[in-house]
Amino acid sequence: MKKLRVLVLMHEDLMPPVETEGLCEDEVPPWKTEYDILWALDELGHDYRPVGVNADLGALRRAIEDYDPDIVFNVLEEFHGATCYGQALVSYLELERRAYTGCNPRGLVLAHDKVLTKKILAYHDIKTPRFELFRRGRTIKPPQDLRYPLMVKSSFEDASLGISQKSVVNTERQLHERIEFMMESFDTDVIVEEYIDGRELYLGILGNERLETFPVWEMSFNKWPAGKARIATEKVKWNYAYQVKHDIQTGPAQISDEVRRRIEQLGKQVYRTLGLSGYARLDLRLTDEGEVWLIEANGNPDLAHDEDFAKSALAAGVEYPALIQKILKLGRAWKPAWKAAAEALG
Repeated sequence: MKKLRVLVLMHEDLMPPVETEGLCEDEVPPWKTEYDILWALDELGHDYRPVGVNADLGALRRAIEDYDPDIVFNVLEEFHGATCYGQALVSYLELERRAYTGCNPRGLVLAHDKVLTKKILAYHDIKTPRFELFRRGRTIKPPQDLRYPLMVKSSFEDASLGISQKSVVNTERQLHERIEFMMESFDTDVIVEEYIDGRELYLGILGNERLETFPVWEMSFNKWPAGKARIATEKVKWNYAYQVKHDIQTGPAQISDEVRRRIEQLGKQVYRTLGLSGYARLDLRLTDEGEVWLIEANGNPDLAHDEDFAKSALAAGVEYPALIQKILKLGRAWKPAWKAAAEALG
């Protein structure tokens, strides 16, 4: 295996400390993903250098000039505190003609824009909940063509930001209140979609042209109060004590081979339709009737070694350092427009 110079691009506030001894083992540090990736690169024998960026591209430009990396491992999800600029950073790397890991800018634009994603998927007859968009500063008029219960969420943010049990509404009053709350709290347009009751499933996909799917993963709500929606709220995803209290687990989904094949086929179709590359995670719902619904597509999902993407890879026999190596290989193999044109010209 060729030893690479890897520039690891991350938020400046998430630079892991040099020494981790003495840290509380029960607390998950905010820089855990970044730490895990650096550890894997060390295990693989690559030379690497982390660079922290927040609102100054100069730090990235200088690091590229000084270090001259073979590839940039992109773990940075925002710029100026806004996730909508994530794809702009990747575009900058393409302008610099640097190889990078993860999804290309166009794929990130489509996946981050939930409204556009839904329109594209609907055009291709891919099952996704019917929806309506509510824009900031405009009068909130209740949707006429959607059936309750409805799910209210940001049209752009991810990581379950703003998602709680109150996000599932059953009346016009609840809907109005939740839309106002999301707009005021997160300064975002709001998407309202029909709530699909069913099992919470995830599918990890790796690849550019040839795609590899990992075992279908499921979030199980084992001690869940009756009447509560089984959804991945902020607490469900990020509050360890809450997970323990309600025995919320994730692991391989117990599904039939026929359902698994349908999910894998759907996943590859969505991945290619949205022009994704590198790696992605799809959020799905499986109803009691066996219908599979695409809820969201996530380019560049969390790569921490104990998060769902890496755990599903491990279930497929791909250990964490090997997963990071695969992602590096895909990044170096990806052909953005400039690279494809240069090769065509010889």
